[in-house]
Amino acid sequence: MRRSLSGIQPSGKLHIGNYFGAVRQYIALQEECDAFYFIADYHAMTTVTNPDEMAANCHDVAAGLVALGLDPEKATLFRQSDVPEVAELTWLLSVVTPVGLMERCHAYKDKVAQGTVASMGLFGYPILMAADILIYDSNVVPVGQDQKQHLEVTRDIAGSFNFQYDSEVFILPEPYILPDVAVVPGLDGRKMSKSYGNVIEIFGDAKETEKRIKRMKTDSTPVEEPKDPDTCSVFALFRLMASADEREEMAKRYREGGVGYGDVKKRIVELFFETFCEARERRQELESNPEMLREIYAEGGRRARAKAREVLERAREAAGIGRGL
Repeated sequence: MRRSLSGIQPSGKLHIGNYFGAVRQYIALQEECDAFYFIADYHAMTTVTNPDEMAANCHDVAAGLVALGLDPEKATLFRQSDVPEVAELTWLLSVVTPVGLMERCHAYKDKVAQGTVASMGLFGYPILMAADILIYDSNVVPVGQDQKQHLEVTRDIAGSFNFQYDSEVFILPEPYILPDVAVVPGLDGRKMSKSYGNVIEIFGDAKETEKRIKRMKTDSTPVEEPKDPDTCSVFALFRLMASADEREEMAKRYREGGVGYGDVKKRIVELFFETFCEARERRQELESNPEMLREIYAEGGRRARAKAREVLERAREAAGIGRGL
């Protein structure tokens, strides 16, 4: 069976951009792959500096993933930091990674442009990401089209190590371009992102969620005027949760005129709670049973470490690290 690997940063609360952009597809993959999912707390250290916030975010993300449908019986869920082997592998990979390769990574430049401190952790982020992927013998990595560079870097690093030590330590993973990945618009019309502060949290307070949706940015086109559903961020959000028939009907009303943005936002509120009602209820159940999450972490970490130790030992042996005299 193919092994898939994906991680999610605990840099904030789960929002619907996370769900429609990635989590929905990851949950589907657990039915056809040996799926490993990790909470990327090492990665989040480049932006989250408050330890209490980090701990709370890890808990929130893990509980949210389980509530949304990740099944710990089918997939391995663990914290990145529960597998310390990944840190050692990061060093082994860093000595075969050209600086020029890191300098070409656009994610570093983007983060610095957004105000993130230009630390060595941020600069070497792709090497840790490569270690995350390679240490579990991952065959496929689900990515969006805009994330392909990350996997290409991982393949380059793995190839460099295999060549340097004349070995076949690492499997070169293939990208799994997620089908139907949605670019989810935020409240201000830009891509929904925690860094923009324009998100709709999945498990947020119900009244606050309704208020945020109703505050979505729109233009000043009068109700009676035709509107273009293909360029409207409110419609883009509506279509993610509406049925095919309802999407078609609403698009028709847009083009003919006579529909106001307020009416569409009201329907989005209804669709949001219809879509996430069961997950929100399961999330509350998990809050009342914290021991369940601890058990999931413990078992997931045990499974992940067993595989990680196996791969790390291959890499150490190839590099001559730890051999007896």
